[in-house]
Amino acid sequence: MNPKFQLVALICKYQTQASVSSIANSRSAVEAVAHYLHDQGCEVVLEHETALNIGLSGYQHLTVPQIGEQCDLGLVVGGDGTMLGIGRQLAAYGVPLIGINQGRLGFITDIPYGSFTASLGNMLRGEYIEEHRSLINACVMRGGHCVFKAMAMNDVVVNRGATAGMVELRVEVDGHFVANQRADGLIIATPTGSTAYALSSGGPLLHPSIPGWVMVPIAPHNLSNRPIVLANTSHVAIEIVAGRDASASFDMQSLASLMHGDRIEVTRSSHHVRFLHPQGWSYYDTLREKLHWNEGVATT
Repeated sequence: MNPKFQLVALICKYQTQASVSSIANSRSAVEAVAHYLHDQGCEVVLEHETALNIGLSGYQHLTVPQIGEQCDLGLVVGGDGTMLGIGRQLAAYGVPLIGINQGRLGFITDIPYGSFTASLGNMLRGEYIEEHRSLINACVMRGGHCVFKAMAMNDVVVNRGATAGMVELRVEVDGHFVANQRADGLIIATPTGSTAYALSSGGPLLHPSIPGWVMVPIAPHNLSNRPIVLANTSHVAIEIVAGRDASASFDMQSLASLMHGDRIEVTRSSHHVRFLHPQGWSYYDTLREKLHWNEGVATT
């Protein structure tokens, strides 16, 4: 066959302190997917850190920037956390991504590993649904200077310290004062992140096509402080007014310690992540399956 994607990069979930059995399982999964891709006529490369951590040889290794510059497709074997990390890094290059789920949830890695051959062959021939997911940029401003910046696909979260009480946060949107909030923290989530921490904190689900964010207080002192949906063209600023040991996290994968007077400024990224799904994929099917809707309800 002549696949649409000639050069495919494999990226795998790995942990530097993972058990021997976990590493072996990851290596076995990547080898199985690599052999299948080769049988379909694709040239396969491994992301550099993936290859080193699972100890797989026999394939060319590329760094993430090299994958962005050279590859036609990125194929992630793992869970949503793995996809979040690589999605942010490859967004600027426009490389499409397919997720094979070895994790627990799989909101954005939606092809089950146990049956990946049933979907992947058709997708390699160009039979897929493409969707774009938005990203947000965040910067921690201190004394008029950016001291930490990051990109997020899920959310930006300002949290209180582990042993401290509530934090007080001054929130502005597009330069307009919104409120001073006393809470355990505050979440700014994309539609992708609306099914993550924001959902567990009482926020609404946002369809991925909605050009918006949801701002969700975490355990607010004033129960009238409710989630609000904002346009993703907004400029959101969160200032630390009071509270000890506050921090900001970005997709729960990078962290910044905060001081009184720090401002976390959130804006829309100019980049987006390209996801490819099997034909027939539906966002609503994903919600129904992952959130266990209709359990115990008779369906026709």
